[in-house]
Amino acid sequence: MKYRKLGGSGLDVSVVGLGTNNFGGRTDYPTTESVIGKTIDEGINFIDTADFYGGRGKSEEFIGQAVQALKARQKVLLATKVSGPMGEGPNMKGNSRHHIMNGVEGSLRRLQTDHIDLYQIHYADDATPIEETLRALDDLVRQGKVRYIGCSNFMAWQVAEAIWTSRDLNLNAFVSVQPQYNMLSREVERELLPFCQKYRVGVIPYSPLAGGFLTGKYRRGAQAPQGTRYAGNTQMQQRMFTDSEKAIDSFAKWTQAKDRTQPEKAVKSFLKLAQRDLRWEKQAWEDLKEVQIGANPAVKDVDVTRAYSYEFLDKLRTMGFNDLVGVPKR
Repeated sequence: MKYRKLGGSGLDVSVVGLGTNNFGGRTDYPTTESVIGKTIDEGINFIDTADFYGGRGKSEEFIGQAVQALKARQKVLLATKVSGPMGEGPNMKGNSRHHIMNGVEGSLRRLQTDHIDLYQIHYADDATPIEETLRALDDLVRQGKVRYIGCSNFMAWQVAEAIWTSRDLNLNAFVSVQPQYNMLSREVERELLPFCQKYRVGVIPYSPLAGGFLTGKYRRGAQAPQGTRYAGNTQMQQRMFTDSEKAIDSFAKWTQAKDRTQPEKAVKSFLKLAQRDLRWEKQAWEDLKEVQIGANPAVKDVDVTRAYSYEFLDKLRTMGFNDLVGVPKR
């Protein structure tokens, strides 16, 4: 297993990480423990979740229980997120000090740990001043409850504002950002990725396979395979094929001509896309950190939620999985 520094921090993360938004939902506890055990055996040290995954805390609960059962806390980095709704009422979501302080205590309890390695703001909150959010996060770092902080689904200017505010107020700053990035969604190439390269912010792209649509798993006019995340969600399939019909069809024909499976070609093409079009230096490219895998108990597949190491795909096949899919927008 290879490891990379997360942005400009000193934290070493595996180039493959475990995404867990299925845990507590379609993935039951025995499968959760099995998957976590296998990923640790492969040298994976990064586990990413969010407080509302699995239905308001269930994913965190499963992860905490499994890590304790495996006696693996010192072997893994636990990353989670705050912002999403955790109950009824106006203060049960967002990025206020109130919600963040309550949220971290709940996450610590569910994860059965005394600290979170990477605590991320899941969504931007226009109703809360960024200074309030960052001061709350800085307090958590100083208290030892959180080691590093990051963000997800932020636009370039929002990351820039947060970094500038942290520097101006002498606060701990974001070390990473999680954007959506794939061959059908390349907006981050314009501003976000160049900014992260310049200011050493680690990038953990999610949905590199466009929610599985680039794998060939979903076909226009056909029902989604049983057990997949879009089974029964005809509206999502119709929207994706309507918005990206030509691109999806062209990619399918191209992979057939190349005699490769769509999942393999999709991930490899994603890596080449970023390297070629961004013309990044080697060190900057290394800031794209994660291939995150997850388990689908119905079809026993692998969720590639952040693409980095194509050569690791062959290794995944030795772990009892037989297909590659993507994840929906976070």
